[in-house]
Amino acid sequence: MNRVVITGMGIYSVIGKNLDEVKDSLYKGKSGIIFDPQRKAMGFRSGLTGKVDRPVLKGILDRRMRIGLPVQGEYAYIATVEALNNARIDASFMEKNAVGILYGNDSSALPVVESVDILRQKKDTMMIGSGYIFQSMNSTVSMNLSVIFKFRGINFTISGACASGSHALGIGYLLIRQGLQKVIVCGGAQEINLESTASFDALNAFSIRESEPEKASRPFDRDRDGLVPSGGAATVILESYDSAVRRGATILGEVAGYGFSSNGEHISLPNVDGPVAAMNLALKEASMEVSEIDYINAHATSTPAGDENEAKAIDKIFGKSNPIISSTKSMTGHEMWMGGASEIVYSALMMNNDFIAPNLNFENPDEFTAHLNIATRTIPYEIRAFLSNSFGFGGTNSSLIIRKFNG
Repeated sequence: MNRVVITGMGIYSVIGKNLDEVKDSLYKGKSGIIFDPQRKAMGFRSGLTGKVDRPVLKGILDRRMRIGLPVQGEYAYIATVEALNNARIDASFMEKNAVGILYGNDSSALPVVESVDILRQKKDTMMIGSGYIFQSMNSTVSMNLSVIFKFRGINFTISGACASGSHALGIGYLLIRQGLQKVIVCGGAQEINLESTASFDALNAFSIRESEPEKASRPFDRDRDGLVPSGGAATVILESYDSAVRRGATILGEVAGYGFSSNGEHISLPNVDGPVAAMNLALKEASMEVSEIDYINAHATSTPAGDENEAKAIDKIFGKSNPIISSTKSMTGHEMWMGGASEIVYSALMMNNDFIAPNLNFENPDEFTAHLNIATRTIPYEIRAFLSNSFGFGGTNSSLIIRKFNG
């Protein structure tokens, strides 16, 4: 089996539009959460959201390339340009090698809403622009980026709810490990707009701590009252170790294990056994003991039930080794389809810069989270290996283990 390494990363996030900005925000514990009055005007229960500016691609991409890109595709384009540059992969390399793409994305709401609005107003399908079909498909990101960058390897989208980005990396890892691909552009993308989260708001899942937006996302805290929706895009270049060495690439980490499971129970309420199974499988695949995991980037979205069950699951496996834990969602909000990929980027930045970012707003533990070793401030720390959890609706679970590369 081939070893699988990370040779490039790129990020377009509510806490920074590139790796340097994001690293700085992680270290400083800077939040990207705001109050959006437009959401309240539209009848949202919660006006809280992550905030990032829309990229300006005019003058960078021609109109023919831009027309099929939804906003999350634009985020993903920026993140992928940075990741390819970071990996020192250029057009010449892609001409000679079949680079693949696996991206996590589980909806594209705004183009659907806009095209239906046009139809209802004009009563003529010919008034709907030609780009809407490509923007509205779940496969929009992998579809568009494969054409823009001329990828010729594997090409499809992973739709696994809020574990989509993590599963994309996991499937990429398996394909490279088995020798079916040498380089795969993996990642996750999530649009930030009210159209994409209106039905989610209707579930009463969002925090309503609107007077203090930066304190609204409080994973594991006793007084958490819901998640904050967010988004952006993250790209991670996975590559076989032999390919990376052959071209002299800088190796940012090694994918050691991927674990997955399904709860097989409630469509939206998490349980304990599913996450336990995913984490145990990741450890087994990595041939690692629990004591070898220095840091866990928890899925913890700041919901009462979700955080409680993850706390129980982590304590069940790691109770004796007691690794340091934080949820970067305390800064970013819940990036949904993007989160499983972005949290690998966040954690890898910490690993390669010897610190652990804080779990903001963790002020009072409850009876379950009190058992965890949660970072309440930035901690200088050498991470040799970390585990990242991502869970989603339908009971899908994904756990990834990344090891610091030591040759």
